[in-house]
Amino acid sequence: MNILLIGSGGREHALAWAIAASPLTDRLVIAPGSDAMATLGVCVDVNIEDHDALLSLADDEGPDLVVIGPEGPLVGGLVDRLEAAGHRAFGPRKAAAALEGSKEFARQACARYNIPQPGFTACKDMTSVRAAVAAAGGACVIKADGLAAGKGVVVADTADEAIEAAEAMLGGRFGSAGSTVLVEERISGPEASLFALVDGPTALFIGSAQDHKRAFDNDQGPNTGGMGAISPAPRLDEALQQQVMDQIVQPLASGLAAEGTPYRGILYVGLMLAATSPQVIEFNCRFGDPEAQVILPRLRSDIVTAMLATVEGTLANLSLRWANTHAVTVVMATRGYPEQYGKGSAISGLAEAERAEGTILFHAGTKIGHDGQVTAHGGRVLAVTGLGDNPASARATAYEAVDCIDWPEGFFRTDIAAG
Repeated sequence: MNILLIGSGGREHALAWAIAASPLTDRLVIAPGSDAMATLGVCVDVNIEDHDALLSLADDEGPDLVVIGPEGPLVGGLVDRLEAAGHRAFGPRKAAAALEGSKEFARQACARYNIPQPGFTACKDMTSVRAAVAAAGGACVIKADGLAAGKGVVVADTADEAIEAAEAMLGGRFGSAGSTVLVEERISGPEASLFALVDGPTALFIGSAQDHKRAFDNDQGPNTGGMGAISPAPRLDEALQQQVMDQIVQPLASGLAAEGTPYRGILYVGLMLAATSPQVIEFNCRFGDPEAQVILPRLRSDIVTAMLATVEGTLANLSLRWANTHAVTVVMATRGYPEQYGKGSAISGLAEAERAEGTILFHAGTKIGHDGQVTAHGGRVLAVTGLGDNPASARATAYEAVDCIDWPEGFFRTDIAAG
C-alpha cells in the first residue's frame, strides 16, 4: 500500500514509525514531515494549512490511504475534500471533528446523550461570564471554545483569576477560538485519557494514557500541550475502561451516527476519574501528543490494518493486541515554552540516548544539519520514550535516556509517572 501521512510533530513521528513498520506499507509519503522522519518515508514540503496543495499532492501520489495527524486539517474539513476527490482518509469529517473544534459542541453532545460531564455555561460576553463564575462559586475552569494548541484552559482558584482568564480569551488572546468561552464546574480526581477507534456505530478500545499538562514539577506552571505521559493509565483499570466505553464512547458514537454525522477515526477522551463516575473533560479528534508516543509502541496489532478497518466500517470484526509492557515518555522542551522561546540551540547525545534497550526517541521540533547536528526549532522538541515490564522500569529507562542528552537550553519535568 501507498500511504500519505499529514503532519510534522512528535505525534506524526510516532505514527510514521508505526506505519513504516507495517507489512502493508510499500511507500510512505509524509507532508511536510521532518528531518527525523526522512528515514521512515519520503518527506514533501507542503503546508498543512494549504488544503489545496495537500489535495493536489494526494491526486499526484494516488495513496491507498491518507492519515491525518493534527487536529487543524481535521477540524477544517480536509477529510471531506479528500473523500469528495475519491481518496480514503483516516480521520473524522468536519461535522464530527467539531468535538474538538468546539468545546461547546462537545458539551452539548454529552448533554444530549446523557454522558457524564461537569456543569458548564457557554459565554460570549463578560456579563454572562461574571454571572457564571459567581454561580460556580469562583473556583472554576475557563476554556476557549475553539482550537488553542492545548493552551486555552485555565484552572482558576478564585473568581478574579477566572474573570482575568476569560477577559484575555474574549479579548483575542487566541483569536476567533476565544470568541466563546466556557465556564465549567471544577471537579477533582485523577486524570486519564482513553483512546478508541470509531467507524461510525462501532467503537473499539485502542489504549489509555495519563498525560502531564503543567509545565513544571508537581503540576506547577502554565498548561502545555503535554510534558510527558504513561501508558496504560495507572488508575484506569479494565473495569473503568469498560465503564468509559459503555457510558461515554459508545453513546457518543451511536448518537452521532443516528444524527447523520458519524464519527470515523481515532477518538481521544480526556477523563476526570471523579468519585461518582468518570467524567468527560474534553474530546480530541486525533491521537494525543505525547500520548501517541506511549500508546503506539505498546500496540502489537498492525496499525494500518486497524486504520483500514476504521475507514471501511469493519471494526466489529477486528481485535487488537498489546505488548505486556508499560511505556513512559518524557518531553524535552525549549526554555520559555509554552510562552516565548528561542530557536536554533544545539542538542547532542541523542545517539547515546537511543542505544539503551527499550528506548525510542520521537522528534517534535528538531532540524538535522548535513553534518548531523541536531538543533531545536520548536517549543516541545523531543519525546523520550522508555519501555519496561512495570511503570517504574519504564520510567527509569526514559530518564536514563534523558540524562544522556546534552541540551543546556532545554528543560523537562523530573516527576513524569512518579506517582
